[in-house]
Amino acid sequence: MTLVERLNAAKQSGDYQALLDAVPYSKFLGLTSHFEGDVLITTMRYADHLIGNPALPALHGGTVGALLESAAIFELLVRAETVVLPKTITLTVDYLRSGRPQDTHARAFVTRQGRRVTNVRVEAWQEDRSKLIAAAAAIFLVKPEEAAATSS
Repeated sequence: MTLVERLNAAKQSGDYQALLDAVPYSKFLGLTSHFEGDVLITTMRYADHLIGNPALPALHGGTVGALLESAAIFELLVRAETVVLPKTITLTVDYLRSGRPQDTHARAFVTRQGRRVTNVRVEAWQEDRSKLIAAAAAIFLVKPEEAAATSS
């Protein structure tokens, strides 16, 4: 099953977990997703292998960054009219505080949608949504459905 077929099936059924499970790194991170109203929340379920500093203990910064990037890509796949996987042009992560050994949630906001480039802002938190542990600004190369169909 291709990405496009998986995405279309997920949109029809409303179950996007199969899409996340198709990506091995998403499975390694323990990513899940759900909607709170019309807001897509991507969650990284806590596991011991996500710890970067066992002395604190604190989540590894790379796993937090991967959650942020994955949440942004997943938001684009769910909301956008794209038939190809968005390609990361740049991702800038601001680490605001240590991530404790617990589930971490992220939410992405599309701030600018162009024909070929999309800007996304992502926020990550743990227990309290107002106390962010990290935030990111990302730019993705996207290809609208019409352009993809004509270039094939």
